[in-house]
Amino acid sequence: MFVQTNTVEAVKNYFRERLKAQFSESEIRQMVKLAVCERLNMSSADYLLSDRQLLSESDLLYFRSIVKRLQANEPFQYIIGHVEFYGLTLKTDKRALIPRPETEELVRWIVDDHSAQKELNVMDLCSGSGCIALAVKSELTKAKVVGADVSKDALNLARENAVSLDLDVQWLELDLLDPAAYARFEEAAFDSWVSNPPYIPHADKTSMAANVLEHEPHLALFVEDHDPLIFYRVIAQQGKKYLKKGAALYFEIHEDLADAVVKLLEENQYQFIEVRQDLQGKNRIVKAVL
Repeated sequence: MFVQTNTVEAVKNYFRERLKAQFSESEIRQMVKLAVCERLNMSSADYLLSDRQLLSESDLLYFRSIVKRLQANEPFQYIIGHVEFYGLTLKTDKRALIPRPETEELVRWIVDDHSAQKELNVMDLCSGSGCIALAVKSELTKAKVVGADVSKDALNLARENAVSLDLDVQWLELDLLDPAAYARFEEAAFDSWVSNPPYIPHADKTSMAANVLEHEPHLALFVEDHDPLIFYRVIAQQGKKYLKKGAALYFEIHEDLADAVVKLLEENQYQFIEVRQDLQGKNRIVKAVL
C-alpha cells in the first residue's frame, strides 16, 4: 500500500509528501480538502473531523491518481472537473481556460454598473467556458446576454454550463478578428461588450507555469509578439459601430499593457477610461465608454 493506513489523515500526508516540491503548503491543503470532500460527498465541517475516517481501496487509488496527475502538471481544476466562479459551479476541462478569481472583479464591475438598468443587451467576446456571460446573466436576470467564441469546443462547454445552471444565454460561433462576422448584428444594438481575449505574447511562454502552458488551450492564451493588442483593437473598432452611444466596453488585460490599451481606446474616441487593479495589485481590468 502506498499509504501507511487507509485513512483520510494518511491521504493528507501523502499529498503533502508527494507535492511539496511543486506547491505551497496552503495550496496542498486546499486541494486535498476539495478532493476528499468531492470524493466522499463530505461537507467542510465534516472534513475537519475526518482524519480517522476509513477509505476503500478504490478511494485510495482515486487519490493516488490525482497526485500523479498533479505531478504531471495537469491543473487541479481539470482533474476535479469543476471550479467555483462568482458563486457558480462551472464545469471545466481542456476545452477552455480555467476561470480565474481576478475575472470575478470584471463581472462585479459590470453588475454594479448595470444593476439598475431594466433592459440590457450584453455580449461577451472570447467567452471560453462561458464564465463571464453566465455570471452576468445570473445577476442581471432580465438582460439579454450573448456569449461568442471562435472555438466550437469552448462553446460546447459553455452550453453545458448554461444547461447545468439553467441560465438562458445565446451562444455564437464568431471569429471576432473577421470584420464580416459582425454583419449579423444590428448597428448600435448593444449596451455593453466585455472581453477577456488572448493577450499573452509568445515571448512570455518561458516564464509561464507548466500547468498552464502544457494543458490550457493556447488559442485562448497567446497572441503574436509584434501585435499583442490585436483583439483589443478590433473589438474597440467594431464597438464604435455596434455599441450604443454611452455604452460601456470592459476588458481584462495583460498587466504590462494597461497604458497601451488606454491609448488604443483614446485613439478610438472612447471616454471615461478607467483601469482597475486585481487583488494582487496588478493592472487587470479596463472600462471605457463610447
